[in-house]
Amino acid sequence: MLRVLSVVGNRPQFIKSAPLSVALEEAGIEEIGVRTGQHYDAELSQVFFDELGLAAPRYDLDVRRADPAAMVPGIREAVERERPDWVLVYGDTNSTLAGAQAAGATPVAHVEAGLRSFDLSMPEERNRIAVDGIAALLLCPDERSSAQLEAEGVSGRREVVGDVMADANRLFAPIARRRSRVLDELGVEPGRYLLATVHREANVDPERLARIARAFDELDEPLVFPAHPRTRARLEQIPHRFETIDPLGYLDFSALSSQARVILTDSGGVQKEAYWYGVPCVTLRPSTEWVDTVEAGANVLVDDDATAIVRAVAAARFPVGAPQLYGDGCASGRIAGALYASRP
Repeated sequence: MLRVLSVVGNRPQFIKSAPLSVALEEAGIEEIGVRTGQHYDAELSQVFFDELGLAAPRYDLDVRRADPAAMVPGIREAVERERPDWVLVYGDTNSTLAGAQAAGATPVAHVEAGLRSFDLSMPEERNRIAVDGIAALLLCPDERSSAQLEAEGVSGRREVVGDVMADANRLFAPIARRRSRVLDELGVEPGRYLLATVHREANVDPERLARIARAFDELDEPLVFPAHPRTRARLEQIPHRFETIDPLGYLDFSALSSQARVILTDSGGVQKEAYWYGVPCVTLRPSTEWVDTVEAGANVLVDDDATAIVRAVAAARFPVGAPQLYGDGCASGRIAGALYASRP
């Protein structure tokens, strides 16, 4: 039996791993889960296992920080003990980098390979490049990503499989809208509120966050802002009038995302979710790895310019005839097949 050790550490990775875990089981592949503990708040981690019915990971490192060096020894110990055929890593976080670095002689498969924002000031961009250089199997969400890897001369085998986030969206969005009562609890109506997320390291810099907060104060529509613990701590030091709420479980957040008028975010995953939901997105970053959403007119980059943020929200409309992006919601099965086809 093929054995895969999957490394997850933060909120988006929990989402991405869910449909893939199902596909691996259906393909007869044994999955050994490792949770690094990069996100240790219960509302940002355990809630995914509870809500999505995922099996608990075999290894829970509980490092409670984002330093890859703190994660590598525990992951390496799991690799040496389990002797998997593959180490599977997701996306661009420090957990992704730690998983790839800890794999040793075990080949690495990288989900979301080839994405580039071309902004090396972002730690996520440096992580993507480093992990793609290590990976033996590069699981690309689209042809653009595959072409980028070819242009860079990356040596691993490339497979265009689509986006596992699309799989999660297809599986869980209907459940979220059916089960969640969060709109009623918050007193907002579908299509008549804004949803915001701000969590990236650059955006919690006090000066940048103050500019974003100033824009949020100027918005004239109801704002729902589930605040990451780090963001909330920084906001306590910045004057602002808007309110925040506690982090939400995935299903409640999906229900809010799918029915917002506009989403304001610095999250890569949320940019894509907005697109799949047909909700216009305003991205609080100077660049994005998901450039197709911008080219389609569904997403606008505003960085931390308060005036630009307010104007972009007022003008935001989802384009008519927007193309399908990032696969058909069946990437997980293709990944399972690629792991078999490329087995060492």
